[in-house]
Amino acid sequence: MPRLRQVPRTEAHASVLPFYDALFGKDREPTTHPGTATGTPGNWWTVFAHVPDCLHHMVTGFEFYRSRNRKISPKLRELGQARAGFARGSQFVFSQHCKALRGAGFSEEQIQAIPHWASTDLFDELERAVLAYTDDLVLQGGRVADGTFAALQAHLNEVQIIELTYIVCTYEMHATMTRALRLEWDDVEERITEVAVPEGEKRDIDFFKNLDK
Repeated sequence: MPRLRQVPRTEAHASVLPFYDALFGKDREPTTHPGTATGTPGNWWTVFAHVPDCLHHMVTGFEFYRSRNRKISPKLRELGQARAGFARGSQFVFSQHCKALRGAGFSEEQIQAIPHWASTDLFDELERAVLAYTDDLVLQGGRVADGTFAALQAHLNEVQIIELTYIVCTYEMHATMTRALRLEWDDVEERITEVAVPEGEKRDIDFFKNLDK
């Protein structure tokens, strides 16, 4: 379950109801009967409905990256978004944009290779530059190497680079938020925990000190 309460229809702001209608149908209560056409629970919407202007702001962001005014190609944009989701560890963002990659024309082999793109020859020079730039934005916190930026500039102009940067960073934010709030496919327990020693054993850190004696 999400870490925050979902907003039922009866409490939702009037400006949020069109989203509920479009995603879940006009006669369905999404908090008790979840599920969208893409197979997600849909709780990203019902949780962010607590702050309607925040939800609208994010939807405007969706409209921004899908606008015909964009100069960065949808194919490169989706490549950056999917890799950002994987690099930030968001099952939700990665999964959703794998579907978008398929629609943009990437092969199944390429999509499966996103996690290990650097060790394959499945992407062309520009695609590899976008993937490397995305990794520097997400994994290096924006500490982009000069060589990576030069490779990007060899193919993209200023406007395209700014658009790509904004979109990738926006989706790193979405990936981070869904993990923090345990929304959609990021509703997972922490897997890094202590593993107990076998029953009856009394080994602890001091045991290893005794190995030197």
